[in-house]
Amino acid sequence: MQQALLLAKQSSDNGDVPVGALIANESGEILGRGRNLREAKNDPTAHAEIVALRETGEKVGNWRLDNLTMVVTLEPCAMCAGAILQSRIKRLVFGAWNEKTGAVGSIWDVIRDERSLHKVEVISKCLESECVALLNNFFINQRKK
Repeated sequence: MQQALLLAKQSSDNGDVPVGALIANESGEILGRGRNLREAKNDPTAHAEIVALRETGEKVGNWRLDNLTMVVTLEPCAMCAGAILQSRIKRLVFGAWNEKTGAVGSIWDVIRDERSLHKVEVISKCLESECVALLNNFFINQRKK
């Protein structure tokens, strides 16, 4: 999660909400990294999770990301939760809850919906206070502008 937080901090340099994500194999090798790039790329799909999924798929040469773990600083939204399911990620670890658009338990639970064809292990609140502080500081600074 520390590495995902470093990625998140880079997002805010571009005016993007500071969210970072990475995908690792069972040995801990990082296969893909992502940070929010919506503002930087004018791309509504450039969420940290999607960027990390794309990079990982290219690196491993497959869209099926079985047995991999995604670590992300903020609870994924519905778009990202759906992409995580589609990629067949084994485990999702996230830091802060997203009480506005979260889709892993806050607003919806797309990941653990009983109708989902793929099951993902979910671990929440990993370094939660650090993740929340980064987001809070970003929004406080945005309001000052």
